[in-house]
Amino acid sequence: MMRKTTLAVLLFIPLVLWKPASSPAVEQPETVCIQCHGSLPDRLGAPVKQWRGSIHAESGISCNGCHGGDPKDAGGAMSPERGFLGAPKEKDIPGFCGRCHPGVYKDYLASAHGRALGAGGPTCVTCHGNHQVVKASLALINEKSCTRCHSFERARAIRDAMQQTEGYIDNISERIAAFQVSGVDTERMGKSLFSVRNRFHTLFHDQDVARVKAESAAINGELGKLDASLKAIEKSHARRRVVGGIAVAFMVLLAILFHLMKKSYD
Repeated sequence: MMRKTTLAVLLFIPLVLWKPASSPAVEQPETVCIQCHGSLPDRLGAPVKQWRGSIHAESGISCNGCHGGDPKDAGGAMSPERGFLGAPKEKDIPGFCGRCHPGVYKDYLASAHGRALGAGGPTCVTCHGNHQVVKASLALINEKSCTRCHSFERARAIRDAMQQTEGYIDNISERIAAFQVSGVDTERMGKSLFSVRNRFHTLFHDQDVARVKAESAAINGELGKLDASLKAIEKSHARRRVVGGIAVAFMVLLAILFHLMKKSYD
């Protein structure tokens, strides 16, 4: 009897404590572009080295995702007949990137930066890089980068207005991801966060300080609703852990009592 009770306890504990592991990221196969240029020195090989540390590489977007061509055939990799586009001219860069980022492209064109396109204004690669594409974040709004073209005062005010919101988004994103891994249905919250994040990203190309401040405050309100939903789930999970802990303690105590009773009758 003692052995059966102990076995039941040992089987019950993992059910209380177990959490499913997240699936490993799928490694993207290398294209012929990377295989060829990756072995070349200096200027011809540099794009591959830069790309490997980019958000594009992290997201599985390879050379052909931007430049076209056949990524599986070395002979057709740079063939216009197979969609090869090559490198765009400076004035065409925003439209080139805008094929995948139409919303950002629209925001850029409406901004002071976009209105200066072709007249010395910055393009996407000025801030985000070309092959070493950097993920959009407030880290891009920094004195070193911005003062290449103008003073930092306005940019600093915009960054400061957005800083709290970005941290709020990151916090909620991490909590949603954690719940998703543990099996909680987070689809609705994930979609809401996706919408809020996209709304937030439209501010990255806005140079109107007052509008950025007002919109950041409104976005914080939307994030507050998600935060409240997450706190409700966290509270529920905390209760479950307490109940689970009590159940485990009860089973252990029961096993000990059975053991003592058995000894007293032996």
